[in-house]
Amino acid sequence: MKWKVEYSKEAKKFIDEQNIWREVRSGIRKFLQRIKGKDVNIDLKKLVGNWKGYYRIRIGKIRVIFDVSKENREIFVEKVDHRGKVYK
Repeated sequence: MKWKVEYSKEAKKFIDEQNIWREVRSGIRKFLQRIKGKDVNIDLKKLVGNWKGYYRIRIGKIRVIFDVSKENREIFVEKVDHRGKVYK
């Protein structure tokens, strides 16, 4: 069964403006490989505080914040932005 990836309007807008669809999809693909047990090189972090329960992928100066539902096999990309703005 495949994973379903959805994006918030805000995330889609930023990805379109920066033209980084390939990078974001690659990061999510690496995350899926990691949770399947493969050893992949990805800067992944489980977030705390206001973003508890979310994960963060670092792609250069860009951060991708997303939520994972393993039961439904869904990923929801909540926010994509530059490092200084994404957590606000």
